[in-house]
Amino acid sequence: MTDSAAVAVDGLRVRRGGRLVLDGLSLKVARGCVTGLLGPNGAGKTTLIRCIVGVQVVESGTVSVLGEPAGSPQLRARVGYVTQAPSVYGDLTVRENLAYFASILGASPGRVEEVVETVGLGEAEGRLVNRLSGGQRARVSLATALVNEPDVLVLDEPTVGLDPVLRRELWEDFHALAAEGRTILVSSHVMDEAARCDDLLLLRDGLLVAALTPGELRERTGLDDLEAAFLRLAEEGHE
Repeated sequence: MTDSAAVAVDGLRVRRGGRLVLDGLSLKVARGCVTGLLGPNGAGKTTLIRCIVGVQVVESGTVSVLGEPAGSPQLRARVGYVTQAPSVYGDLTVRENLAYFASILGASPGRVEEVVETVGLGEAEGRLVNRLSGGQRARVSLATALVNEPDVLVLDEPTVGLDPVLRRELWEDFHALAAEGRTILVSSHVMDEAARCDDLLLLRDGLLVAALTPGELRERTGLDDLEAAFLRLAEEGHE
């Protein structure tokens, strides 16, 4: 793995429920960047993310994160993971959830207040999570991943169900974290979010269609609309 790669995937094959989901996938995620993992539903994005965080059984191939095998104990405090479904405790308040995760991860108490403000939950920090809206619960889940200031933050569809203003604010936060040297990998099936990324990994049917920047995608296809550009590449790959 090169010094610029936070994640390196080589020849990855994964089956789920007897179906081949990833077929010999190889790719790299650069350090200190916001990389978008994009593709339609069923492309294999969540399965790849599960491999990167070390919770997916693989048939063959390798996945390295920060130079270590994915899922290694030494990576637990260095990789943050936000699942599609909020992974928090509904019978605890926002602050209690964050204080609990901070204590497990050994984060400073001051981090709780910082991440509450980062995700815009200051007015809701004393409320039970199961009484929050779906978007607010998603933000609590994101906050728990941020509390330990991970080197790599892996986000599976983090903006689904959020209003446009909060989506914009979260993307600004992602770039601020990357500017600090952190690596952000964001999956999405919403192609308009591709323009917010530094790099793009485009998946379809478990295969890597392309690895390039938004500008390179437009230049390669001659199309300004990123969704149309992705579809052009996907069609070329299936000819």
